[in-house]
Amino acid sequence: LDREVARLQNKIRAGHAVEPQIIQLGWAFVSKARVTGDPGYYKIAQQCAQLAGDGADSLLLRGHIDHALHRFSDAEAIARQLTTDKKTGWQTYALLGDALMEQGKLTEAIDAYQRMIDIRPCLQTYARVAHVRWLKGDLAGAEELMRLAVEAGNSRDPEPAAWAYTRLALYQFQSHEFKETGWSVDRALEFVKDYPPALYLRSKLEVERGEPVKAVESLRAASAQVPLPEYQWALADAAKLSGDNDLAAKTEDALSRRGASEDPRSFALFLATRHSAPEMACGLAQEELANRQDVLTYDALAWTELAAGQIPQARVNMKRALAEGTSDARLFYHAAKIEAAAGQKKSAIGWIRRAAPIQQMLLPSEHADLARQAAALGVSLAAETLSQPTKQKLADTANLRKQ
Repeated sequence: LDREVARLQNKIRAGHAVEPQIIQLGWAFVSKARVTGDPGYYKIAQQCAQLAGDGADSLLLRGHIDHALHRFSDAEAIARQLTTDKKTGWQTYALLGDALMEQGKLTEAIDAYQRMIDIRPCLQTYARVAHVRWLKGDLAGAEELMRLAVEAGNSRDPEPAAWAYTRLALYQFQSHEFKETGWSVDRALEFVKDYPPALYLRSKLEVERGEPVKAVESLRAASAQVPLPEYQWALADAAKLSGDNDLAAKTEDALSRRGASEDPRSFALFLATRHSAPEMACGLAQEELANRQDVLTYDALAWTELAAGQIPQARVNMKRALAEGTSDARLFYHAAKIEAAAGQKKSAIGWIRRAAPIQQMLLPSEHADLARQAAALGVSLAAETLSQPTKQKLADTANLRKQ
């Protein structure tokens, strides 16, 4: 990437096809931002788009930058402007679908993604449709599409390939395919050395294997590159599991200082889970909802409302978070706690039983809290981990793949 940036800069200085080269340079900086996790590169890419004028290629670049910087309504407006051209490419519909999905307009997003994949089946389009399938609760379908995505990857564009293998690993981890998870994580790290999302997922696998010290090292490497609240939260939890309480305290202190600016939604979840500053957590989630109305943001709002004692409103927003049928351990854990707080014991037990088979997806502190809630309701998480039908379904899936 650095060589490509230098090559393009030299061509621009020499006056060769300046506008197309500036747009290519902008995309190179977008790639830099994705690989490094440094949003400053998006700002440089934005300058490239401004210099390149108001053509369709420049607008597309601007739209993707707006999406990356969470300006979703601006990204949608640009994408809709570009779709008026009947010759527009798949990238425009990808942008439109991304912007709509983040705003909770999932039905419209699915329509945009269908147009996208009809134009060009490729890594980027397969991966987006896979994520929609996961959001709709179709884990097997998500894994199927993500396998097509990784098959379409190549070393000439390593970051998307690394990302696709990481997402495949996530679906495999949720399906209890732990050996396959490790293989997919390794493949992601072959494409991009020390890729933070892959290291984060590796740490989850290491915690599941009872290796918290290894998890700490994976998370140290990820957090050093990208100090996101989710990574730091996981590092603090792994440090506590390994007995390094000093590292846990230092990590949580760093998270408390920077979390609100790095990722407000994840930081709000962290605060609510730690029963710390509930009003601040609720405010952060409400601010996030003004721009992002997807199921995960409604979940964050419901969880922070529970922490703030706003139980009736928490139930309303938790219902919205669960509306698409997303199969996610954190959503089920939150729903169980909210229903228990509302005195709805039967419903709470039902959500615990939904969370139990995929409890490996939770961070250690969340898992411990789920176990406490389960015990209070007379449910054994160990007994609920995998029902016989679930075990049979997983075995059948594995046999089909072998065939």
